[in-house]
Amino acid sequence: MTADTILLVGHGSREKSGNDEILAFAAQWRLRQPGWRIEVCFIEFSEITMSEGLRRAAAGAERVLVVPLILNAAGHVKMDIPQAIDGARLKFPQVRFLYAPHLTACDHILAIVKRRLKGAMQALDMPDPTTTGVVILGRGSSDRQANGDMAKMARWLMEETDHELVDLAFTGITWPRLEKAVQRQSLLGMTQVVVLPYYLFNGTLVERIGRQVENLKAQYPAIRFTSTAYFGFEREIFEVLEERVIDLKRGAPESLMPCDGCKYRAFGVEHGLGGHHHDDAVPHTHEHDHAHEQPHVHAVIQIHSQPQGHEAPHGHGHDHPHPHPHPHPHPHEAAHP
Repeated sequence: MTADTILLVGHGSREKSGNDEILAFAAQWRLRQPGWRIEVCFIEFSEITMSEGLRRAAAGAERVLVVPLILNAAGHVKMDIPQAIDGARLKFPQVRFLYAPHLTACDHILAIVKRRLKGAMQALDMPDPTTTGVVILGRGSSDRQANGDMAKMARWLMEETDHELVDLAFTGITWPRLEKAVQRQSLLGMTQVVVLPYYLFNGTLVERIGRQVENLKAQYPAIRFTSTAYFGFEREIFEVLEERVIDLKRGAPESLMPCDGCKYRAFGVEHGLGGHHHDDAVPHTHEHDHAHEQPHVHAVIQIHSQPQGHEAPHGHGHDHPHPHPHPHPHPHEAAHP
């Protein structure tokens, strides 16, 4: 029996190449860590569902370490993955399931963004950074904390470079969009614009960004544009994941994803406010670039668990659509990692 199995959870994409890249990423990770047993699954757009991935990981394992390969924590991280883990705990009571935090805004990700920006400036023949605007462009969310993590990254990038204008834009769900950000930068006198996609792997939204940048070049012929690649296989991504796994193995207090087992998440599921219910047999086909632009109800049920042994719900750093049953402050109350 294997002591630990790592389950790497990718978002999944309707663009097959995006899922293939995640599988290739896992293969590279196995080469980096030959002593680790690593399985892969997807939240949606794949036949390797979370339920199937958890089943594979649980086979012959004492513990399953669930590690989300996701940048920002919204409904999938806070609702869908914990619900799938709850189901696995019922199916495999002999296996212990531990849930690590997502990648989030951190120095590792900032290092990638800075390196992408440096490469973009070289492609533009090193113009003046004070007249070169930057737009960090990511997947939008109806979860304001997920959007706030990207805003944090934009602020960090501005503080650590000579660029005076670093804007944030989103491909869906929320605002502003790339076109509005570029319009602002044009009015403020930027003569170059660097678009930095805040994505891990390829997909339909990444491909859309390329078309949008080409359209902007035609709209603003006086501005030089360049767009960088998504993050993909950068060493910092592997390093963050390895830190997550090591923390889980040593039982560090900060290693567990707070949403796992949360009382408020259970309340949301009980009252029909949960996340997606992914069919084990049929790939999920929800349009996740959200052409309808309506927020998901699950993304506002931002719910967290307590340390083992604490049974009462508590207040924490997220908004909820219902009043907390216990509004008193809690000693473990903290910002979401």
